[in-house]
Amino acid sequence: MKSRSKIAALSVALLGVTLACSTDAEPAVQQGIASSASEGAASPAAVSSTAAGNSDALSIDVRIADGSITPTNESIEAAVGETITVRIDSDVADELHVHSVPDHSFAVEAATGQSFEFVVDVPGAVALELHDAGKTVATLLVRP
Repeated sequence: MKSRSKIAALSVALLGVTLACSTDAEPAVQQGIASSASEGAASPAAVSSTAAGNSDALSIDVRIADGSITPTNESIEAAVGETITVRIDSDVADELHVHSVPDHSFAVEAATGQSFEFVVDVPGAVALELHDAGKTVATLLVRP
């Protein structure tokens, strides 16, 4: 029972850190899995697994263009130990900060085809934030 209490306390603490760092008017705290905007076409906000039912890998496509960021404030389900890849096409430099334990920071350049990979070891809400833009791309709802 003690470990559940510790996990709950850590989840609340992570959410507090996520909200404290975010400058968005409405942080994403919704349940569900983000999906592609249209069937059959790759959307900039596409989220995919390597195979149906496979929780070993998750990909998130991000596009930063002309001052617009897609996705913004998405809620995405993930699992502890799952490899998460964020693929970014951007027309400006920024820093992608992953508010996990441990946290991760990636330098985003004004370039296409960038790919950043990380694993989350602690369950809870994990924000993916672009620091210079002050926007939360997504909140990962990481389950044990």
